[in-house]
Amino acid sequence: MKGREMGTKYEEVGVDARKEGVEVFKSSIDNLFPRAFCTVSRDPDFDDYGVVLHTDGAGSKPVQNYLNWKESGDLNCFKSIGQDVLAMNIDDLLCIGAEPISFVDYIALNKDLLPKKDLLSSLNSGFKDVFDLLKDYGINISFLGGETADLPDQLRTLDVSGTIHGRVKISEAITGDDVEPGDRIVGLRSSGRTEYEDEENSGIMCNGITLARHSLMECEYSERYPEIEGSERGYYGNYSWDDHLKELGMTVGKAITSPTRIFAPVLMEMLEECRENLTGMVHNTGGGQTKCLNLGKGIHYRKSEILQPDPIFHLIQKESGESWRAMFEDYNMGTGFELMVREGHADKVLEIAKRFDLEGKIIGSCERSEGEKNKVTIHSEFGDFEYEERY
Repeated sequence: MKGREMGTKYEEVGVDARKEGVEVFKSSIDNLFPRAFCTVSRDPDFDDYGVVLHTDGAGSKPVQNYLNWKESGDLNCFKSIGQDVLAMNIDDLLCIGAEPISFVDYIALNKDLLPKKDLLSSLNSGFKDVFDLLKDYGINISFLGGETADLPDQLRTLDVSGTIHGRVKISEAITGDDVEPGDRIVGLRSSGRTEYEDEENSGIMCNGITLARHSLMECEYSERYPEIEGSERGYYGNYSWDDHLKELGMTVGKAITSPTRIFAPVLMEMLEECRENLTGMVHNTGGGQTKCLNLGKGIHYRKSEILQPDPIFHLIQKESGESWRAMFEDYNMGTGFELMVREGHADKVLEIAKRFDLEGKIIGSCERSEGEKNKVTIHSEFGDFEYEERY
């Protein structure tokens, strides 16, 4: 099956998973490695180094955090957003093999609906916990503050994002240009619990949250809290935020807001021990398991032994009616991170993942694409799906 079908359930709630239109910025960006995961610009003072400045956010997940808080009265519902934002930025930066140096946040909120001071305190606590965790693994990132904006006439609830600054030695950058036929694709699980985590993770990360909220949360929430609803479709789910489902091992509200896994401790060790054999690294965020389409040139990423999608993805698919083909483009589907590894070296990467109690697996291999465009083929129990690079 090729192409993306029209009228997906994700599009019905107003979101374009393919982010069409962003390509207009390509001609304006100063990028040393146009096919890499992150943009790298040459350091004006040190010619051998590149500068990386990357921005990302928690998407619409804070809307679910807001709903959980409204129903429970517990301000700790906002704490995990700090991990979401840091994970989305730091793990993206590491895809280029860069060293993270400093971070700033951006918090915009409707102060008429949220207790500003208490909210900021909860978010700050979340940021601090992650920075402390990273320090335990030798990753020292300076938190340089940021910006807080009161936008009651522009924003229904809140939005949280951040910017990470790093640098990479140009000769050591992982650009994707070295991906070649025969390379193995190693997938790292987005769910479960690693040795550096305190609780189980549903695996959802920060993408596809709009569809998850609308398809799982019962319609009464749209009526009770109109500020959480921005689409014509409205909420149409069958669950309360605190419904505990055996298959999830947690409540539905917790599963949706489960904090994005930070792969950084594992990735830093892989870079330390295996950098010369890593040809590409992909954080499966926007675009899900098709994210690798943007990496390298003329590569066919064939995923024939994927990690089993987690229960949260089965639940979303069942309740929303989204096609499985679109699900792999909307969500990471259980594989939060992928590494392209030279043939014969995947076992070392998997051994490092095992040290952290992180599930990893060889999920496929790289082939030469028939044309210049990259392709992804996913072989799954739900069908075989093919995707092609768009630009």
